[in-house]
Amino acid sequence: MKERKRIGVLTPSSNTALEPLTCAMLRDLPEVTAHFSRFSVTEISLSSSALQQFNEEKILAAAALLADAKVDVICWSGTSAGWLGFDSDRRLVERISTATGIPATTAVLALNEILALNGVKKLGLVTPYTADVQNKIARNYQEIGIECCEAEPLGIRVNFDFAEVEPETLASSIRQAAARQPDAVATYCTNLRAAQLAQDIESQTRIPLYDTVATTVWKALALVGVETQRVRGWGKMFLTESR
Repeated sequence: MKERKRIGVLTPSSNTALEPLTCAMLRDLPEVTAHFSRFSVTEISLSSSALQQFNEEKILAAAALLADAKVDVICWSGTSAGWLGFDSDRRLVERISTATGIPATTAVLALNEILALNGVKKLGLVTPYTADVQNKIARNYQEIGIECCEAEPLGIRVNFDFAEVEPETLASSIRQAAARQPDAVATYCTNLRAAQLAQDIESQTRIPLYDTVATTVWKALALVGVETQRVRGWGKMFLTESR
């Protein structure tokens, strides 16, 4: 029997999509289990109160609870670094690892690694956020040399409501972004029911789909020494080997 691997996942409190999606991706890996710890996130906007939800001390407290379960990796399955700046996730990963002694990663850092490994310079961006949040994400990617061709933002602020968006609506947004011929499309929110669309979208458009729930799983598996290629049916990204 293969050695058991435990993946710890930090989850926004109002998120109802990422837990079932994460577990579904791991379904064919019987030695791998996912374990979740929540902290309060209810609104996504650029207001000071919404930004304060991502205070590192709150996240570190949730990470400490995962450490009690002796997980092998701790992942922040959230996309806040998209608008807070990528350095915020780099600092967070360092603080989690220092505090717990456990390797850490995030959805956004994993996505950015995949983009670099595959030479993506033009990224289709699909988000459920308001225009100002989505524009901030696009500007942060522009600063690292990646042009974003954006689908129309869905204009939602309430985090719980992101999971209520129908996959058909998301597929339409993905096709809108793909029509501009990017190197890849990212569904940029871990409370979207989008990851399961990857295989169909890729067969239709010939463009890879990088969902941020899936990027978290991809990097977590790599960090615990499990071959990502064993994850089937969730898109081409799992064929990419992590650094």
